[in-house]
Amino acid sequence: MTADLAIVGAGPAGLAAAATAAGLGLDVTLLDAADRPGGQIHRHPAGGPVPRAVCPLVRKLTGVRHLPTHHVWTVVPDGAAWLLHAVVGPDEVPAAVRARAVLLATGAYERQLPFPGWTLPGVVGAGGAQAMLKAGGVLPGRRIVVAGSGPLLLAVATTLAAAGARVPALVEAADYTAYARHAPALVRNPAKLAQGALHGGALLRHSTRLLTRHAVTAAHGTTRVEAVTVARLDADWRPVPGTGRRIPCDALAVGHGLVPQLELATGLGCATRRTPDGTPALDVDAQQRTSVPGIWAAGETCGVGGAELARVEGEIAALSIAGRRPPGALTRRRARLRTFADGMAAAHRPGPGWTDWLDGATEVCRCEEVTADRVRRAVTDLGARDTRTVKLLTRAGMGWCQGRMCGPAVARLAGQDPAPDRRPLSCPVPLSQLAQPPGAE
Repeated sequence: MTADLAIVGAGPAGLAAAATAAGLGLDVTLLDAADRPGGQIHRHPAGGPVPRAVCPLVRKLTGVRHLPTHHVWTVVPDGAAWLLHAVVGPDEVPAAVRARAVLLATGAYERQLPFPGWTLPGVVGAGGAQAMLKAGGVLPGRRIVVAGSGPLLLAVATTLAAAGARVPALVEAADYTAYARHAPALVRNPAKLAQGALHGGALLRHSTRLLTRHAVTAAHGTTRVEAVTVARLDADWRPVPGTGRRIPCDALAVGHGLVPQLELATGLGCATRRTPDGTPALDVDAQQRTSVPGIWAAGETCGVGGAELARVEGEIAALSIAGRRPPGALTRRRARLRTFADGMAAAHRPGPGWTDWLDGATEVCRCEEVTADRVRRAVTDLGARDTRTVKLLTRAGMGWCQGRMCGPAVARLAGQDPAPDRRPLSCPVPLSQLAQPPGAE
């Protein structure tokens, strides 16, 4: 199968790019791991209607070859083109697509900072709780504390409350007064302010208490979470002694922002940059080109900024791939939205003191059951000074998730900022496909 353009990811960025590129006459193949388009933000039940926000883009996909349930695990050069290898569906059938150009719109995943009790049943990711509700109409509990940091928490808390859950508290580690340092970006994005005000009003209607500069520092329970300890934080996110209080709950939805998913890009050697919240993201130019010729990127892979920014970047990337110059209004809109996103990222950047939440027995790496004590001993007693050495000494990050869950925490305990993932495979692949992938002949 050959195309002018292969797009990886059918979220807002990928859909906007596919619709724009197809409208310009390009032969487009859109590959996505999900069975329906929309990405995480527009996740919807199987068999249910496509969300209204996605409908206009889906209707414009006429002529686009959409390949659902395709997990792209690597992209390799193929002469003057690129060869994308994928596993398809639950049976992991091999597939390959050749394309002259590739757009990576792989999105992001949640950042989790561990704390005692975070492995208890009933403790779920904030975005995960929202996905459970959107995809299956299921709540993780009836009395749910929402905690962590980032703008996503407001949406999660109001969505859960609207669905019938009791949300006694929204626990935000950052201080919203930090937004004042980015007042110009706020003023230039009034719709974002209005959206925040709507969420705030919903919290009041549902009697949800907003606790800023607080964090869940422990979860308690036996067979599942029964309560959480919430403590006030200082400016570095260290718990203030004597401020802890217990809040009963039967579920905890927690997340500390999003991390761009970069494995395919870094496997190709694409350059990265450090975002204001300390995470690595792809470094792209004004036309969304990466440092590798023939590879473009858009959306959360370039830094988390929301669906509207992702759509704009996808459209600009498609215009660039088609050899068209994006109109000035579009590039100015991108600049405005990116400035706002960077301001929010800076306001919610995790402080270095969060590691004080951890006791020695806290499992930092859930897959390999590596505790905070083992990681700290690797640093203090065995001389580890980077994440890779800690991994070799403790197996932290060697499990099923390959460090996606524990990577930021292990890096911080090793005294580093999280580094971009660099691995040859972006997802598990049967050995038979490595021995003879399609197209290798």
